Amino acid sequence: MELRQLRSFVVVAEELNVGRAAVRLHLTQPSLSRQIAALERDLGVELFARVRKRFVLTAAGATFLAEAQDLLRRSDEAVRAAQRTQRGELGTLRLWFVQSATFEALPRLLGAFRAAYPEVVLELESVTTLRQTEALRDGRIDVGLMRPNAPAVGAPSTRIAVVRLAPDLESRVVSSDPVVVVLPAGHRLARRKRLRLTELAEEPFVFYSRPSGPVVHDTLLGFCRAVGFTPRIEQVAADVQTIVSLVAAGLGVSLLIGPTPPSNPDAVVYRELSDDLPPWQLSVAWSPDNRSPVLARFLELI
Repeated sequence: MELRQLRSFVVVAEELNVGRAAVRLHLTQPSLSRQIAALERDLGVELFARVRKRFVLTAAGATFLAEAQDLLRRSDEAVRAAQRTQRGELGTLRLWFVQSATFEALPRLLGAFRAAYPEVVLELESVTTLRQTEALRDGRIDVGLMRPNAPAVGAPSTRIAVVRLAPDLESRVVSSDPVVVVLPAGHRLARRKRLRLTELAEEPFVFYSRPSGPVVHDTLLGFCRAVGFTPRIEQVAADVQTIVSLVAAGLGVSLLIGPTPPSNPDAVVYRELSDDLPPWQLSVAWSPDNRSPVLARFLELI
């Protein structure tokens, strides 16, 4: 039994006239009659009968019609699903991201992608740049939203030092973000719009924990040391929201990579630095060996 036989049978069942069905199918009437006869032999049942000069479905034919229509519908759906998968409209995108991407870049990029490809399944996880790089090379994820280029400590803003991205991966910069100061709203420096890093030398700090982000921790520490002081770290935290909460509670000040999370301005404020610090690039990274159509659509959108 072949799909073409099922299609021919369904058209004959809809028309209940072999001549009209043959016209719809662009077949000769004898050829169509032979197809139906062959189908009946394969099934071992009569699908059509003559009742008072009328061509009608038998009981077996009526049952078979419902099943044949369902088979043809599922066959058509399978073809469309395969075609849509090839176009990247269906499938899964495995994306890991650094935490500092969650406040602007991630919602912007995923919002646009979801609008364009609403049926793609997104598998998302907040992961460090180093782990993302390893996962890209191992094929465990499709794309990473990471910070592979850490600013060179003490260097002018035009100089960027590559510290993480493997040579067999490709990347594209999606934003270039500054380092900002986080202060309790009642802090003596909170009224200022811009600060110098040296003005924080005597302050207690809430800092990124090194295990959760060694590159961020070491680079921010290096910025402070480059202007002449080592921060007095009173508290550490693994995520930005906790850092901001501890600052709001008055446990210290902090340095964050922008954009900053939304917060109550009566509890915590963010201030620019007047120091000539290099920006921190946020990049999309992927393996050129990954042939996923969904990844290709995501990169086109980026």
